[in-house]
Amino acid sequence: MRKRDRSLVPFDEGRVAHAILRGARAAGSFARDHMPGVNDRLFNACGDDEHLAEFLASMVVAMLNRDPRHWIANFPPTIEEIQDTVLHVLRSFGFVTVADAYECWRWGKHWVRAGAITMEQFVGNGYPTPFHEETLAWSRAHDCHTVDGLNDIVRSGKLVWLVEEATERYERSLDEAAHKMLARMETDEIKMIWISGPSSSGKTTTTVKLLQRLEREGLSFLMLNLDDYFWPVVEHPTDWLNDRNFETPEALDISTINRHLRQLLEGKPIEKPLYSFKEGTHVGTKRVRLKEDQILLLDCLHGLYPPMTHGIAPEHIFRVYIEAASMLFEGDGSTDRLVPFTDIRLLRRMLRDAHHRNHRPLHTLLHWHYVRGGELFSIVPLMGLADHQVNGGMPFDLAVLRPYFVPDGIWPNPDEVAPYASFLDARIRYRRIAQLLRTVAGLTIWETQDAKLISGDHLIREFIGGSTLEIPHNE
Repeated sequence: MRKRDRSLVPFDEGRVAHAILRGARAAGSFARDHMPGVNDRLFNACGDDEHLAEFLASMVVAMLNRDPRHWIANFPPTIEEIQDTVLHVLRSFGFVTVADAYECWRWGKHWVRAGAITMEQFVGNGYPTPFHEETLAWSRAHDCHTVDGLNDIVRSGKLVWLVEEATERYERSLDEAAHKMLARMETDEIKMIWISGPSSSGKTTTTVKLLQRLEREGLSFLMLNLDDYFWPVVEHPTDWLNDRNFETPEALDISTINRHLRQLLEGKPIEKPLYSFKEGTHVGTKRVRLKEDQILLLDCLHGLYPPMTHGIAPEHIFRVYIEAASMLFEGDGSTDRLVPFTDIRLLRRMLRDAHHRNHRPLHTLLHWHYVRGGELFSIVPLMGLADHQVNGGMPFDLAVLRPYFVPDGIWPNPDEVAPYASFLDARIRYRRIAQLLRTVAGLTIWETQDAKLISGDHLIREFIGGSTLEIPHNE
């Protein structure tokens, strides 16, 4: 194999098996991804995690040997090719959780080697962190750390109390973010604030609420919509579903963003592009200048991505990371399996896309692998850069979201999904979420629309509608 310094060393299949096994153990074992009809026969044949890892390593070798170049000693696979193949094999056998853990760890180490983060900021596979442990402790204290516990709260009429408690915790976290920034401003000249995090974590509502707090302190802001920096649609290649990957940072004109940010901080005007999503191209420009007393405020998925802020001094930047970490165990918690954060965010995004993007829920499901790939490359592994972390996940999310999906909501029916049976990522998520929704005691749509239960400025209204805040991306 070829190392990163281009030197050649003997290939060791055992090291591949060990790396896969470490990823499985970091994710809580391969059993987290056991799914009848997808990989159950593999579990029956291999028996335990060690033998599963050995089998998967053998599949990696078989895949690498498909390339005739690798039969020649001078053209062996590179480390990056091997890691790509490991991920392909894991996902091909339905080990989504293990693949996510492996990919987050892989790109985190990449950013350490690149000098973008330190080992102290390295978050491994992205879970658990002290942020997650604190959230889980809060959920346990409120008896809402399991689906059964949440159901008991809903059925006993205690949801009003849980909404109040969870909302107070979220609002308090925003107060802490504002205080941290004001404290930083006593020693540093903060010139820009980034609100970043995975898709549908609640970035936009969090941005608006944080802005309100800081404006009350007399600060003035210029909000810059980075969606205007998307490349024209014709420059985005399509896949076999005629879908485009808008979730990678490279979907944005990063070099122009960086140049414009530096010019604005220098007091120079820029000609900011204006992008029409309807036409899929730029339709003009708008002259923008940052006033001397203003701070740039940016809500962006990839705000932690190092090339965005290349050449800008760290003391000028304050970063807020938001993640929808619901910390909810399946059933009564006896399986020790958490409901994946990604599944709840997928439901949020399906609802938002259906209401405000004219995207069918099935399309959101089939597109989600792009979303997750972007998160595991340039969002989650870089969370250690944040000056403050906010949890945009609510313990009652599933109870509020459920009536919009089942029994007569927008959840795709099996006939819609059937033509995409070979699309394994979507198939796994579809089955897992469908099973989850069957176990949840949901509210009615009319109850979710009650402002006495969920206030008009609540984060969840960014997705279910009825927000009294101006949500720019939903206009």
